[in-house]
Amino acid sequence: MSKAWLWVLLGGMFETVWATTMDLSEGFSDMFWVAVTILLMPLSVIFLNKGLKSGLPVGPCYSVWVGIGAAGAVIVGMILFGEFPNIYGYFFLALILAGVIGLNLITGSEDS
Repeated sequence: MSKAWLWVLLGGMFETVWATTMDLSEGFSDMFWVAVTILLMPLSVIFLNKGLKSGLPVGPCYSVWVGIGAAGAVIVGMILFGEFPNIYGYFFLALILAGVIGLNLITGSEDS
């Protein structure tokens, strides 16, 4: 995995965290979690931007960033909040993860 993809991975992780803190803000009524959310959102985008500036194409880069955030939010929901999807949810979560891995692999091979 290239350094550029590590930036995108880190950005996706921050996206997962701010999505979680947004949920914890309870509709933006808990000001502590609102503040944490607002502080984390730009970090997520900054790391995505670092990946883009490193030469990754925008389509796969953005798709991987969003996929990590989406899959991460589902996994955090399962672990922290007991929000388990049905069988279709697991199937589509697997598709997201396969897409993230696949886009990373094919984009990496184009760079070499």
